[in-house]
Amino acid sequence: MKELIRSNDPVLISFVSALLKEAGIAFTVLDTNMSVMEGSIGVLPQRVLVDGGSVDRARALLTEAGVGNDLERDNRS
Repeated sequence: MKELIRSNDPVLISFVSALLKEAGIAFTVLDTNMSVMEGSIGVLPQRVLVDGGSVDRARALLTEAGVGNDLERDNRS
């Protein structure tokens, strides 16, 4: 799995999740419970991960939806 996005914004995470689900791209959201427990300090962001084979498609989808600036940098060599 590759990290697609990391954010403390629950609205952004929800939006990204809805886009990926509608597009049929398998994903998982990590650190949801930890993010809620820590409160509003912003220390523990939630992370959205997708399968390595779906990264390019997911990145294109989110860029087209206007949240491309929130994507984690692509660290592929």
